[in-house]
Amino acid sequence: MSQAVQQQAKVTIKPNESFVARAESLTPQLLYRECFPTRLTRVVHDERATHSWRVEAAGEAGELPSLVLGKGDQVILDFGDHTVGSLTLRIKPVGSPPDAPLYLKVTLGEMPVEVAEPFERYDGWLSRSWLQEEAFHIDVLPHTLVMERRYSFRYVKLEVLDTSVKYKVAFEEVICTAVTSADAALLAPCNSADPDLRRIDAVSVKTLEDCMQEVFEDGPKRDRRLWLGDLRLQALANYETFQNNNLVKRCLYLFAAYPTEEGLITANLFMKPTVIADNTYLYDYSLFFVSTLLDYTEASGDMDTLLELWPTARRQIELALDRLDDRSVVRDDPSWWAFVDWHQDLNKQAPAQGILIYSMKAAQRLAELACDAYATELASGSGRSPRRPFGICGTRSGVILSVARPARFPGRRKSGWCWPVSLTGSREAPSWSAYFTRNRTSRRRHLI
Repeated sequence: MSQAVQQQAKVTIKPNESFVARAESLTPQLLYRECFPTRLTRVVHDERATHSWRVEAAGEAGELPSLVLGKGDQVILDFGDHTVGSLTLRIKPVGSPPDAPLYLKVTLGEMPVEVAEPFERYDGWLSRSWLQEEAFHIDVLPHTLVMERRYSFRYVKLEVLDTSVKYKVAFEEVICTAVTSADAALLAPCNSADPDLRRIDAVSVKTLEDCMQEVFEDGPKRDRRLWLGDLRLQALANYETFQNNNLVKRCLYLFAAYPTEEGLITANLFMKPTVIADNTYLYDYSLFFVSTLLDYTEASGDMDTLLELWPTARRQIELALDRLDDRSVVRDDPSWWAFVDWHQDLNKQAPAQGILIYSMKAAQRLAELACDAYATELASGSGRSPRRPFGICGTRSGVILSVARPARFPGRRKSGWCWPVSLTGSREAPSWSAYFTRNRTSRRRHLI
C-alpha cells in the first residue's frame, strides 16, 4: 500500500554531530519589519467568490483609533498582503474607569472565509488547533497586548466579547512584526511582458519569502516543518530569486545529520524545541535528497559540500534499490509509503519507479563530480537497475510515462519550468501530451 501512512516508532536515529554543527553554523539571520493595516473591511457572502465569501472596503485604516467598540462589536483589518509575524495591539478604555476585564477574541485568516465563519463549524481531518484564534482576558487598561506566537494571515478580526456597561475600548494601533530570512534586496525582477505572469510571479515569490525562515518551511501556518519534497522545489526557486544558497545548504546538512542506523533520511524534520527527525519515511522524499544536492551543487559550485554529503546521497540510492524485485520493479506492499500525491486511491508504484530512475541519473552526475566509480556502475546499469521495467509497465497497464528535460517558462528566470510529459498508450492508442507546471514556492503542482 504505497499510500498508507508509515510511522516507524522503533527507528533509531544516529546523529552525525559534525553535520549538526555545520547546519547550526548556517542558521540565517532573521529579518524583521513592521506592517500596518491598509484598510478596514467587511466580509460579504457571495456564491461566486472563493469559499463563497469576499471582502469589501469598510473604511480607512486611519479610522481605527476613533472606533469605539463595546460588547458584541467587531472590526476586521486588512493588511493588504499575506503576512507572517507576531501581532501587537495597543488598547485603551473609553468611558468610565474599567470595572471588569476586557474579554477579547482575535481571529487571523489568510482568506476571507476564516474571518467570516465561526471556527466551531470546522469538521476537517486536520487538527482544529491550526486555526488561528485567540481569546484574552485583560484586567488592566490601557494595555499593550503582545501576541508573541507567529501567525500567517492577511485579515485580523477583533471581537469584543465583553467589557461592562460602564466602558468600551478603542484600538490605538495594531502592528505586525513580519519575519523572514529572505532578503528582498537580492530579489531579481521578473522581466516578463505578460502582466498575468508578473502577477503570478509576485504571488509565488511572496509565498517563497514567507516560507523562508530558519529553514525552508513547507508552510508558515502549517506544518512549519522542513519537508524534503518541498525543499527540492523551494531550493530551485530560490536559486533564481533570493539566492540564499546557504539556507539550502543548511537544510541539506540537517537532513544528512539525522539518518537512521542504516542511513535512511527522514521525510521531514521538526525544528522546535530541538531538531527532531519525524518517524515518517517516504520512498520518493528520501530519493529527492539526491536531486536536491545536485541542484544545489550546480547552482552554487560548492564542491566541498558535494564531497561531504555525497555518501549520504549514495546511500539513499542503495536503500531504494533494495526495494526492487527480481524484475527490477519497485515492490508495492504494506511496508512502505511513497507520497507523490495526496490522492488516497492513486497507486504510487509507477511514479515511484520514475522517481528512482530520475534520482539515479542525478546520482550518476554527483558520482562523476565526486570522482566515485559508482558513476560507472550507474551508467552501465550493472547490478540492480530499474531502467528495464518501463517496458513491463507499458505491457501491463498500456501506459508508458516519459518525462523530458524542463523547458524555460517564457519571460522568467529558469526556475519557472514547464515539464513536457508524454503519455503513450498501446500501438493503437493515439499519443497525447500535457504540460506539468509546478508552483515553484510550495508543494502544489498542477496538471494543465
